[in-house]
Amino acid sequence: MNKNILPLRTVDGAALMSQPLRPPNFVVDTLLAQGLHILAGSPKVGKSWLALWLSVMVAKGELVWGMSVKQGTTLYLCLEDSVLRIQNRLFEITEDAPSSVHFCTECDLIGQGLEEQVETFLTAHPDTVLVIIDTLQMVRPARDATYANDYRDLSALKRIADAHGIAILLIHHLRKETADDVFNRISGTTAISGAVDSSFTLVEERRGSGRAKLSCIGRDIEYRELTLERNGENVWELVSDSRTQPELLGDRIVYLLSELMRDRTEFIGTPTDLSERIDPVGVERISPKKVSRQILQNLDALSKIGISVVVRRSNGSGSLSCSVPEVTIPRVSRRSTLLTLPGRCAAICGRFPSMASKPPQSKKNAVLGRLWPKEECGCSARENHLLGGGQHRVCLVTGTAAARLPHNFRAEARTHFICGLEETT
Repeated sequence: MNKNILPLRTVDGAALMSQPLRPPNFVVDTLLAQGLHILAGSPKVGKSWLALWLSVMVAKGELVWGMSVKQGTTLYLCLEDSVLRIQNRLFEITEDAPSSVHFCTECDLIGQGLEEQVETFLTAHPDTVLVIIDTLQMVRPARDATYANDYRDLSALKRIADAHGIAILLIHHLRKETADDVFNRISGTTAISGAVDSSFTLVEERRGSGRAKLSCIGRDIEYRELTLERNGENVWELVSDSRTQPELLGDRIVYLLSELMRDRTEFIGTPTDLSERIDPVGVERISPKKVSRQILQNLDALSKIGISVVVRRSNGSGSLSCSVPEVTIPRVSRRSTLLTLPGRCAAICGRFPSMASKPPQSKKNAVLGRLWPKEECGCSARENHLLGGGQHRVCLVTGTAAARLPHNFRAEARTHFICGLEETT
């Protein structure tokens, strides 16, 4: 036996199910997580326009089809374009391209220097979150299209994405022939779909229609279909999304636990007990398995509102053992339960281009991102709202912008709060 071979590092099931976990790091919330991804479409369908727009939006930190992004440096390897073409396209899709989006029209091949070039860029720009390679074929060495070669090439790029916690998006082509499963049309062997974390296909309804379906599937995302339409500036706009009502379970579990602990200081029980307490009629569809996972993946968010969770193994009756969440918290006031942490505001309401760094005018002592209780003061500052018609709805004020809270919070919140800032004394 070779003594230089390291032993396998294993973790047993009981320990794994009690171990705090971090949810995937998304570059585009619920759509594009860290890892290796592929976007495939027919020639001239508009893949490169989409890739260019995405690289700019992420660098600027602006919403992508209503989804928040993790702002950071982006690198777009536009290997089928010239600098002049990229400049012309930039003028079409945006008025101002930030300095944090970088373009390159030439690079080495996989296994012949590309990995080192990308690593060097990431070292020089440690805040990089997204790298786009357009197209995959332009960085592949000339060799037989076999399963082993496809997997080897993509694995080299996936190692970079995983090591640095970034997303690498590969632009690729679809086969001309039709298939019942659109993902089977991705050019190459099945190793390409197997090696990536997510696959996206962009298929026009008919050639030149400017309307297409973006099908999405992956390890960290649910299957969804987005209907897109290309506007006069060659930007793909969202028409419809099959994921019309996202569960937002991570945020929801924080809210449900804060409500549970509002009138108590401690809860001890099994996942089944906890699930029955926070979802007694099954409306939330949070099973015992889901509640354990969501708690373990949201410990940071829970700690920010004063909830500490301990998941341990204990012996029950007979030989049965189960995970027992132990939740401890000081009593939570109603005011803090409606908006449990500042990060929740951004996650639910999105980001606002007009967000200011100071409170709205005439509210010098306001605290941004907090709630304004109806009992203490009326709503007279109309300029603090984006809602017209004199209708009072619960909203979150962030600087000069405002947004309504989600529908499922309004009924309760409307009784206690008017708008989204809190007067301080």
